[in-house]
Amino acid sequence: MPHRIAVVVADHFAPLDLGVPGQVFWAARTSSGEHLYEVVTCSEGRRPVRCSAGYSVLPDHDLNVLDTADTVLVPGVHGGRVMKDGTISATLAGALRGRPRTMSICTGAFILAAAGLLDGRRATTHWTESARFARLFPQVELDPDVLFVDDGDVLTSAGVAAGMDLCLHVIRRDHGSEVANRAARRCVMPPWREGGQAQFIERPLPYGNGGGTAATRDWMLAHLHAPLDLNALAEHARMSVRTFTRRFREETGVSPAKWLTGQRVRHARHLLETTDLGVEEVARRAGFATAVSLRQHLHAAVGVPPLAYRQTFRRV
Repeated sequence: MPHRIAVVVADHFAPLDLGVPGQVFWAARTSSGEHLYEVVTCSEGRRPVRCSAGYSVLPDHDLNVLDTADTVLVPGVHGGRVMKDGTISATLAGALRGRPRTMSICTGAFILAAAGLLDGRRATTHWTESARFARLFPQVELDPDVLFVDDGDVLTSAGVAAGMDLCLHVIRRDHGSEVANRAARRCVMPPWREGGQAQFIERPLPYGNGGGTAATRDWMLAHLHAPLDLNALAEHARMSVRTFTRRFREETGVSPAKWLTGQRVRHARHLLETTDLGVEEVARRAGFATAVSLRQHLHAAVGVPPLAYRQTFRRV
């Protein structure tokens, strides 16, 4: 049976946030075209719910459908009681607790926090609402500078399009990068975005000005197997090391070394999922000096060693 995702729609919901899970998870399919997820919607009492764009939707279910869900997802909200005083109805709070996995998009994190699901956990929300969130929910470890936070059975995302990043991350976590990449292509979006949330709001990427590091990033991706030091990267970009490092961080939100390690880990994951290469060869092709180095970086990224990762994701 497909993994069931129940989307809880509340008053003042954000229209795009409601549409994202139905579109992205619908696009996740096996290589033979079978759907891996089923998305259903619900509201308290199955009543019509009005959005910030001036129209209402009528969900198919009431909150009882949450008892049949493998994942519960809460879209963002604009204004309303939860944004003003941090409270939700006892019915909704009780319905959200005890679920196998819970997600929020954008300011949907306010609803999860109001239900007590984020107490003592790391979470994120839309950057414009981070100060209000911190005032209302000081017990939550808020990180406003990332696209999403995966805290195991509770996941939160930043604003608007970051919900798509979170959904793709969940697909990747559940079924591997091949399935997630196919879903991204179907949705005509990149399978992964680098860096933190702030770069998309306050420091737009300098596309097309001829002075960025995009060409060097492409070169790095084509040479993941080779030793790449900062001097070589700066030389390729025809910049000083200082200028290259500064511009790279401005454009990606992270240092060149961190970006490169992340790309190598993702390439190693792809090789583990799609080939029968030994761990030593995967490490070599991904640019890690040894299998031990690969194990350390993969465990830091996903929490499991290479062989366990392969066994998990080769099933799809």
